[in-house]
Amino acid sequence: MTRAPDVARLRFDSVADAVTEMRRRGLRLSTSRRLVLQALFAADGPCSAEHLAHGVGLDVASVYRNLDVLERHGLAQHVHLGHGPGLYALVGHGEHEYLYCERCGAVRVVAPAELDPVRASLRDHFGYEARFTHHAIVGTCPGCAALDRTEGAVEAHTHSHGGSGHQHVVDHAHEHSHGDYVHSHAAERA
Repeated sequence: MTRAPDVARLRFDSVADAVTEMRRRGLRLSTSRRLVLQALFAADGPCSAEHLAHGVGLDVASVYRNLDVLERHGLAQHVHLGHGPGLYALVGHGEHEYLYCERCGAVRVVAPAELDPVRASLRDHFGYEARFTHHAIVGTCPGCAALDRTEGAVEAHTHSHGGSGHQHVVDHAHEHSHGDYVHSHAAERA
């Protein structure tokens, strides 16, 4: 699914506000659309259509259709973090951009203004107007970069969530995604 870059983003703080905005645009509020909207509000961060479908008991095709409508009307956006599936999030408080650690899966949500210096540099050097709302900036988070620099001097352990194995550096708190949602890990010991 793609989104036209000129879709106006709607402002809303609650499910009721989002429903009001949908109705202003002449959108019908079916039961499945309400369930998807409520699941997006309940999510800790961007999540996959499969995760939403499982959580609300709908078929995946119905969830994708509803996400498409929400995205085309400025209520949601999708983002690609690494090689995983497209993840969806509400945009009621504006667009978000993302930094993604290709080593541990850490995700950092940033306001677009925080990446304006990066955009300015790309514009100055290459003439491109860059956006990081659809595809995250992929690299290595500070904890993994430190681990790479010390080559194992920092204690780490590996575990998995749903078959996706990854490492956590001791005393390194971070957020990451497992393809379905984004969450944080506090500093921990193996």
